[in-house]
Amino acid sequence: MKRRTFVHLTSIAGLSGISLSFAHCTSREQQAGEDNTRSNLEEMTVPEMQRLMGQGKLTSRKLTQFYLDQIRTIDENGPALKSVIELNPDALAIADAMDRDRKNGKVRGNMHGIPVLIKDNINTADKMQTTAGSLALEGNIAASDAFIVKRLRDAGAVILGKTNLSEWANFRSSRSSSGWSSRGGQTKNPYVIDRSPCGSSSGSGVAVSANLCAVAVGTETNGSIACPSSMNGVVGIKPTVGLVSRSGIIPISKTQDTAGPIGRTVSDAAALLGALAGVDPNDPGRYTSENAFPADYTKFLSTDGLKGKRIGVEKTFLDKHEGVDNLISKALAHLRSQGAVIVEVNFMETQDVDGAESALLQFEFKDGINKYLAGSNAKVKSLEALIAFNKTNEAEVMPFFKQELFESSQAKGDLNSKEYKGALEKINKVAGLLEKEFDKNNLDALCGPATGAAWCIDPVNGDFWTGYGSYGPAAISGFPSVTVPMGNLNDLPVGLSFLGKPFSEPELIGIAYAYEQVSKHRVAPKFLPTIGKN
Repeated sequence: MKRRTFVHLTSIAGLSGISLSFAHCTSREQQAGEDNTRSNLEEMTVPEMQRLMGQGKLTSRKLTQFYLDQIRTIDENGPALKSVIELNPDALAIADAMDRDRKNGKVRGNMHGIPVLIKDNINTADKMQTTAGSLALEGNIAASDAFIVKRLRDAGAVILGKTNLSEWANFRSSRSSSGWSSRGGQTKNPYVIDRSPCGSSSGSGVAVSANLCAVAVGTETNGSIACPSSMNGVVGIKPTVGLVSRSGIIPISKTQDTAGPIGRTVSDAAALLGALAGVDPNDPGRYTSENAFPADYTKFLSTDGLKGKRIGVEKTFLDKHEGVDNLISKALAHLRSQGAVIVEVNFMETQDVDGAESALLQFEFKDGINKYLAGSNAKVKSLEALIAFNKTNEAEVMPFFKQELFESSQAKGDLNSKEYKGALEKINKVAGLLEKEFDKNNLDALCGPATGAAWCIDPVNGDFWTGYGSYGPAAISGFPSVTVPMGNLNDLPVGLSFLGKPFSEPELIGIAYAYEQVSKHRVAPKFLPTIGKN
């Protein structure tokens, strides 16, 4: 049983002053030039890629081949990060088609010809599987694209492949190891490879950080875009629940689930968000907007995005860990230097829902996964059958942790039960409490560290949470958040999350971009084996 399906990679020819061939070098000068090109492309932004392609100095095919080579060198070999679970055998053909369109004057927007990796819980109607990282879903080829995948194709993006994830988006066991799946193995943090990449969009966060793609799509129920963005030194946008469709995505919770972009910069994440956002009549979101969604979120990038803004900072996170304290202090100084007013608040208390979130997720997972499996091409057609498959194949599927969340979800009733309705009522109260926090202090955004530094990977005992998690209230309420690198602690990245009201993505993007431009904390990983071994 092969863990992945990989395209055969070949060397590629140079172009207009840029050489992308990394094999069969004939001279020391040629090798030096190619190493410099690799370095330039690794951290190149989406706007810069578009500029070079528009000038004829870069093509989508050569950019796509560059990333295929990067995946072969770094993800499968090298430090073996295991962030990519499967590659699209049609990726180069798609890139060729986008190059032809560009040559004929048909450029579809910011994502035209840009290679994108998507999380392996998102349907693609092509030659790739959709498995949520589970051996139980091996062979599941979707009959139709997820709504957001269709939007990506229409926007001219090159679907490069699928990323590994915490199996079932971290909803199988209460002591799972972030980034581990039975199909894909353990994804590693690219900065210090014995450290957690955080989940469940771990593969998407790692792939972007390690320069294996231009941008990636993750999904979040509670922290699964924000946390991997924080721990892998990249930017993640968790949209308002209702901005981005969930149709065709393996579900956990219709109340909290959303997909969202991950990029190395705010501008890259904003470019991808424009391609993802859109009204889906088959997926009524938790929130609806009277205004049309912006077609292009990059127009909200502004170095003045913090001027006059009132930012609430979570005061319980200001004196918790001396290393993180120092990073927060510097971040607040940057915010003030750009004209922001800082107000100490305590918004984390809004997410104290006395177990209601756990109950809600179990009810909605049972309902959602039964519907998904029944309409899929998977060999298991219900949660009950999935639990039975895992028990039968326990040695392969559950070598470290079990499936107690599956079993407790199966024991729940339907969405008409009194327990479910009570849990939903408590969850909805979070939105009201969070909105009151904004209004009471006249705030434009709330902020705090997304996480602390990454913990060591421990498949036996599971994840060790750091005590931070500013994204929690936004996740439970369905409000948006943007996570940006805040600095490194002993070579490990820590991110700062900005939270806003529903559909405030334009303002949050402006705030995050202004902070990013003055702080500039994005640093490419060095793939260190352990702390202190550099």
